[in-house]
Amino acid sequence: MRKNLKIYQRLSKVPFGRRIFSWVVCRMAPYFGSIKPTVTELKPGYAQVQIGKRRRVTNHLNTVHAIAMCNMAELAGGLMTDVSISGKSRWIPTGMTVKYVKKAKTDLTAVANGENIDWTSEGDKIVPVEVKDTEGNTVFTAEITMNVRTA
Repeated sequence: MRKNLKIYQRLSKVPFGRRIFSWVVCRMAPYFGSIKPTVTELKPGYAQVQIGKRRRVTNHLNTVHAIAMCNMAELAGGLMTDVSISGKSRWIPTGMTVKYVKKAKTDLTAVANGENIDWTSEGDKIVPVEVKDTEGNTVFTAEITMNVRTA
């Protein structure tokens, strides 16, 4: 089992554990801290990340900025990839295609669902991520190319 998954599982059982895990992730990859994410679910093949709509992540239209949604998509996709591959493998994102579907006017939830991806082989994996608002409307989608190699 991957180290991040063990840490998440242990921390998610204690009060504020998910926030602590999210803070630790942002310490390891500081740029993600700009969106103040909370990892709300993490398991092989699945990750869920939430961010609050706050002034720091908004644009001139008072909606969540496109790049904030890119950041949360990459975080969800990266964490999901990390806990899905074998302990001897490594990964790196090599590309991302995004679609801005609707204005993001509320808090957001990103879901990376890789349950249909073959994580046992090497090579490029296309990781789908969907971002929804509090009403369940899809506001953003991404396909992130993750290159997986055996270390």
